[in-house]
Amino acid sequence: MNIYTRKQRWKKLLLILALLISAGSLWYTNRLVIKLQEEEKKKIEIWAKATGSLSSTTVDTDVQFQLEIIQNNSTIPAILTNSNNEKQSSINLDSLKSLDPNYIKEQIAEMKAQHDPIEITFADNQKNYIYYKDSTILTQLKYYPYFQLLVIALFLFVSYLAFSTSRKAEQNQVWVGMAKETAHQLGTPLSSLIAWLEIIKGKSPDDEFVIELEKDVQRLSTITDRFSKIGSAPALKKENLTTVIENAIGYIRTRSSSKVIFSLENAQQYDVEAPLNIALFDWVLENIFKNAIDAMSGEGNIHVKITDQQQFAYIDISDTGKGIPKSKYKDVFKPGFTSKSRGWGLGLSLSKRIVEEYHEGQIFVKSSELNKGTTFRIVLKKITT
Repeated sequence: MNIYTRKQRWKKLLLILALLISAGSLWYTNRLVIKLQEEEKKKIEIWAKATGSLSSTTVDTDVQFQLEIIQNNSTIPAILTNSNNEKQSSINLDSLKSLDPNYIKEQIAEMKAQHDPIEITFADNQKNYIYYKDSTILTQLKYYPYFQLLVIALFLFVSYLAFSTSRKAEQNQVWVGMAKETAHQLGTPLSSLIAWLEIIKGKSPDDEFVIELEKDVQRLSTITDRFSKIGSAPALKKENLTTVIENAIGYIRTRSSSKVIFSLENAQQYDVEAPLNIALFDWVLENIFKNAIDAMSGEGNIHVKITDQQQFAYIDISDTGKGIPKSKYKDVFKPGFTSKSRGWGLGLSLSKRIVEEYHEGQIFVKSSELNKGTTFRIVLKKITT
């Protein structure tokens, strides 16, 4: 299991844990809401009984107890109506708005949508009804978990951004430091190799092995130069894209199977130029070519197309490999992501950094189809004349 897969698994576990906590919070709050609703219903039923009992009392009866029950309802909005649904009295509603019949109708409709009205039968068989709705406290309790989850989500989002920014800055420092140290470590043996090569060339300048050795030493020098440029603003120079890509293809072609067929197409009849640092941009092309060769298992076609789009130049690199699932289009550029049993999964991540940070361009998966191939697109600013 690679680093990227482990990170993804931990993210999923944390997300599941957060969902369980959220679900638990909602369930517990819902239980409290149901209990409070039952308590409020009981209060209204007691209030209804107290109101009904007042109609059967005589002048000498002490009605203080019933009145206290009615007056103690200080939180639950309620409306008492007759059998014709006409308001008789109301409680815990806006006193001024309660004078408006339309307001009372709206409130009755809202209350009826929440709870069935409670029927009151008086001694003369007349019937009244009490409509009521949830108290302000109960309403707030219903929405509190969602507000709480929103605050938690906002906190987690801000924390994630802060953590990601800090982690990215730290990773960049490690990345740059490692690249610089690699260039430094390669410098000493490379200088020695160059010196020994000059001695050998003096004795056998036309030897085939000496010529190949010189190519490899030059290659090491190029690699060292690439690493030394990481973390610094590289110098960009106007370059012919066709020439740059042809040279990159030539290098890869001699180091890959003869069953890998390369082709280059310039959609225009003129040269397309863009600001490049060749040492770094060659690195991008090589990474994409090598991934394409691996995806084709060393046999297939790699086609590169250059298109001039006024302010930008498009470089489309297509292969006939196994393809990339659509869900992984962005993941392939993340550090540690790899579908191979070997490798660190840094090639495309490095390519993205070189294109976007150093050349102010874009690189992305333009299209892909499983078992048919993939097309990567590089977008570069074009120099106009």
